[in-house]
Amino acid sequence: MSSAGPLLASAASPLDLVAAREQMAISLGWHIILACLGVGMPALTLFAEWRGWCTGDDAYRLLARRWAQAMGVLFAVGAVSGTILSFEMGLLWPGMMGRYGQVIGLPFAIEGVAFFIEAIFLGIYLYAWDRLPARTHLVSGIPVIVAGIASAFFVVSANAWMNQPRGFALRDGHVSAVDPYAAMLNPATPPETIHMILAAFMVSGFVMASVYAVGLLRGRRDRYHRLGFLVSFTAAAIVTPLQIVAGDYAARFLVAKQPIKLAAIEGVYQTGSHVPLTIGGFPVDGQLRYGLKIPDGLSLLVGFRPETVITGLDSAPADARPPVVVHLTFDLMVGSGFALLLLVAWLGVTWWRRRDLPRNRWFLRAAALAGAAACVALETGWVTTEVGRQPWIVWGFLRTADAVNPAPGLAASLLVVSAVYVLLTVGTVLVLRRMAHSRRMFAPRQPVEAG
Repeated sequence: MSSAGPLLASAASPLDLVAAREQMAISLGWHIILACLGVGMPALTLFAEWRGWCTGDDAYRLLARRWAQAMGVLFAVGAVSGTILSFEMGLLWPGMMGRYGQVIGLPFAIEGVAFFIEAIFLGIYLYAWDRLPARTHLVSGIPVIVAGIASAFFVVSANAWMNQPRGFALRDGHVSAVDPYAAMLNPATPPETIHMILAAFMVSGFVMASVYAVGLLRGRRDRYHRLGFLVSFTAAAIVTPLQIVAGDYAARFLVAKQPIKLAAIEGVYQTGSHVPLTIGGFPVDGQLRYGLKIPDGLSLLVGFRPETVITGLDSAPADARPPVVVHLTFDLMVGSGFALLLLVAWLGVTWWRRRDLPRNRWFLRAAALAGAAACVALETGWVTTEVGRQPWIVWGFLRTADAVNPAPGLAASLLVVSAVYVLLTVGTVLVLRRMAHSRRMFAPRQPVEAG
């Protein structure tokens, strides 16, 4: 790997570099939750509407209507945060966009088209609820689902390119022979996009289910709350084991394409065989300490043999090694994912035995926390992906420090943007709570049917 050298005339100060990275992290971390809901909620909403149309069940119809209205609010707020992110790409990282914009601009352009399609059909879907025949209205929501998934695919493919840059040649510091399709369809695109799209449905299902779990805990055990929980939790339950398989696929991709990143994730400092799998632990003085070590575990996971050689951090120069802090975020992601899988298994076994929810209140308490756990898994997964790529913003070609805007004032920008996100958070929560309380009186009051 070799860096093409700084593109900008002067380097940013260390403080401004940290401010730029923190601002991008806050913006991305905030937006990604809404982006996931924008992918998963339309599918769940259309499913509820379809069931209401087929069965005539008013509880399904009420679910669909309420979810659609909440979806409209979240889409509007997500459009704001997405616009902020698009500006930040150029304002914070002109060193990357100035040099490589022509290479990676295609997926951003297509994502913009997908966003407008999603916005147009979402507007039609919301406005025409009582103005179109039921079947036509249901069909009008399908482009919202397709466009949402497409948006996720194209944006994540751009991020995948940052991990596996392709589709260009670099001669004397100048980009030439640009192939934007090769850039977009780089080797990291399949594992990253599959992992992200499944995460979107997983987060949407668990977040929505957690709302109804709280209602069930508070004694609202009518059909409306029961269906609201079961529909959303079941969707997440179907996706969760698939997501764990996709996570293994992504990890094996790192073994082949980014072994130094895997070394940081697993806290492997020295290249060798018979490498243990360390669960937990903290990097201290060049070692991963205080964790649970499973002898030969990592070598067995990677190559199915204890003799499998694992590349360590010592294979790269000290200034090109990712920080081992990603080991902690990776463990949080995996731990959250498997905890959710156990919760899914709990419901699955109970439903198989007596066709009903678990009567233990601890299940509902855990389900009420499932949305937060899914968000933790999502956020820590993205931290692992982004921080694990450091010190590169474009793997092997451009360092993050060379891409940041050298103009002063990035620390002030961080404060302003942080304040904007605080206001957006408070406003969104207040609006959603007001919507929920203003319609509670219309919720069905039927008792739960025996399973």
